[in-house]
Amino acid sequence: MKYILLLITILAAPGGLAARERLPELKVVEQFDVNRGSGTWYETARITHWFQRGLVCATASYSVLPNGKLSIWNTARRGRADGKLETAGYTAKIVDKLTNAKVSVTYFWPLSAEFYIIDLGEDYEYAVVGEPKRKYLWILSRTARMDPEVYNGILERLKEQGYDPAKIEMTPQE
Repeated sequence: MKYILLLITILAAPGGLAARERLPELKVVEQFDVNRGSGTWYETARITHWFQRGLVCATASYSVLPNGKLSIWNTARRGRADGKLETAGYTAKIVDKLTNAKVSVTYFWPLSAEFYIIDLGEDYEYAVVGEPKRKYLWILSRTARMDPEVYNGILERLKEQGYDPAKIEMTPQE
């Protein structure tokens, strides 16, 4: 048992065998207007995780609650556009009042995670949501189809933020 604890300590220690790659600080947008950000967004692309496998036609709907928190409703279809509808609702609180671009999403108490708005269209026509470890990412659009030129520009900027575009998959919307 003590050898397992020693191994865990070595692997977890800064500079240890499994020291994490040093990532640059994830930059957020200068200002996010939560009211302009409210409404429905279509998921254009994502870094897919186990809980998203097989989901298509994904959307996220945001609204500001009376207490200042955000309500988030995610919907998607299983397998195809007429597949089973799946929904999930969460609340989020803004953790960076200066920019409104950092939120803590509560899945169920006490499980929560911080997500950042790291890219945003001038007219809120798209938004990119990520997190500091670069494990999660969503490219969102106000329309079901994003202009390929806009999408490619986002991918270029994501490289500068330390994301690997090869891990990003388009989300079918039809």
